[in-house]
Amino acid sequence: MKTIPQGFEAPADERLPMLDMAEMTDAQREAAQGMIDGPRKAVIGPFIPLLRSPTLMARVGAVGETLRFGSVLPREVSEWVIAIVARHTGNQFEWAMHAPLAVEAGVAAASIDALAAGQRPAALSAEAALAYDYTHAIIARHGVDDAMYTEACRQWGEQGVVELTAMIGYFMTVCWVMNVARTPAPAVDAVAPLMPLGG
Repeated sequence: MKTIPQGFEAPADERLPMLDMAEMTDAQREAAQGMIDGPRKAVIGPFIPLLRSPTLMARVGAVGETLRFGSVLPREVSEWVIAIVARHTGNQFEWAMHAPLAVEAGVAAASIDALAAGQRPAALSAEAALAYDYTHAIIARHGVDDAMYTEACRQWGEQGVVELTAMIGYFMTVCWVMNVARTPAPAVDAVAPLMPLGG
């Protein structure tokens, strides 16, 4: 399988590749099997470097499962927000995985292209625009003002606002882990790899 290196500098060799089963501790094997038996069906992406800390890997994985598969947020919003975080962090893996899923969930391909170029898409639904602005406020200002909070609660309810905020933090975390580990992304036909933004 062809892969895309993580990061924009060269060389970008993977620092924490997948461990061979024979190299794993009992705790690592148990954590890996738990991931394989769960909805992801494999140890992939951030869970490859996180396997070095098997308890953390299992707990991070459980949080991710809750946010991705049990959230009250619409799938379009969730996948859009994950793509926004991937672009912000320059993370190739989450971009390759979730930008196509965002399009599949209803985000316009032109919006994904604009996001990849570091631009705010011109034509967003009201809900997608709110998710974009909310995510950028959290990333840039580490919070949101009262007007945005009120609008987000009106749109998604208090549970949705909590889950959206946690989703942003969760995906920032796993992107950072992969950026440090230089975990490569699969090359996919549906979306081009991220390019560095100027400035």
